[in-house]
Amino acid sequence: MVVLVINCGSSSIKFQLFKMPEKKVLAGGLIERIGEDDAKITYKPGSEKIVNVLPLKNHEEGLSLLIKTITDPKVGVIADVKEIGAVGHRVVHGGDLYNHSVVIEEKVLQAIEKFSDLAPLHNPPNLMGIRESMKIMPGIRNVAVFDTAFHQTIPEYAYLYAIPNEYYDKYRVRRYGFHGTSHDYVTHRTAELLGKPVNEVNLITCHLGNGCSITAVKNGKSVDTSMGLTPLEGLVMGTRSGDLDPAILFYIARKEGIIDISKLDNMLNKKSGLLGISGISNDQRNLEELQETNHSAKIALDVFDYRLKKYIGSYMAVLNRVDAIVFTGGVGENGHLTRGKACSDMNHLGVIMDEEKNKATIRGKEGVISTADSKVKIMVVPTDEEGWIATDTYNLALEK
Repeated sequence: MVVLVINCGSSSIKFQLFKMPEKKVLAGGLIERIGEDDAKITYKPGSEKIVNVLPLKNHEEGLSLLIKTITDPKVGVIADVKEIGAVGHRVVHGGDLYNHSVVIEEKVLQAIEKFSDLAPLHNPPNLMGIRESMKIMPGIRNVAVFDTAFHQTIPEYAYLYAIPNEYYDKYRVRRYGFHGTSHDYVTHRTAELLGKPVNEVNLITCHLGNGCSITAVKNGKSVDTSMGLTPLEGLVMGTRSGDLDPAILFYIARKEGIIDISKLDNMLNKKSGLLGISGISNDQRNLEELQETNHSAKIALDVFDYRLKKYIGSYMAVLNRVDAIVFTGGVGENGHLTRGKACSDMNHLGVIMDEEKNKATIRGKEGVISTADSKVKIMVVPTDEEGWIATDTYNLALEK
């Protein structure tokens, strides 16, 4: 079966085409700047890379271009759209309604729309991509894979906030967590590498990129995670603040005379994190190049690494027994400096980094980067969110 995986953003469509159940990647790509005259499609059929710039008015035109490209007689990888057996969609927020992936029907569409106020930047374009996909490819089964699903096993005492309970009763204000598809995949893959059943592994999985989250996994299930009601809580990120004293917002609002709360929302989500502290960049690579001569770059990285290390320590306390600390995501897979600092001076906790292995494990490599005598393994496991979505989609597509 051929499975198409789609991840729709507000002005982009990321896609990958798989031959299942082999999980062989037939093609992939990214359509950017939808709505502009200079929209761009980057298409990779195998090792080849094709880039075209053209006007695209909306996501419907973007998806039509996607289908036209993958079925093109010269560069396409399938002859007809009818060869696609199912379409898997990444959906950021499923609230507390979905703890697994589901075949999309009208009530699922209504739920995704309902939870859009919890993920206003993500759910609306996710929903738009689903509706357009159903319109362009009628009769093909569509599946929603939720970022929040993996974290639905978090216990009540870990997901409730210490605010009046009426806000949970009325608005379901609670910790949901995100990057669930990545944490789920990494959990299963790490169990394979450790040679243990997934329901017997205790892990701390660190998904680090421009957005960052860390999850405590007990017996293969999420029991706590750093992101909360929204992806803003937790670790320092590229442009997001992560944890902070909520009174800071009241203080700044009074001092600056801010009435429009959207300004505070924008500040915490788009102007904070590494970018906010450094005043230079949200990209760790840029800051690492400057940290020897620029204090702002250095302190931004120090704050990031310290917060990460603090979360790792707290989750070790939550789990008691930890089989492995696992790094994934763009920074997690390539940032040996970050990994080294996050796991430094933790010998007494049984965490000992092998610096040579750490430096050598980059660019999509997976492996153990701790010493032989480290009681807790430190591992790098590249994530495969699209492949995991394809697997869920394929399995649900086979069901009657």
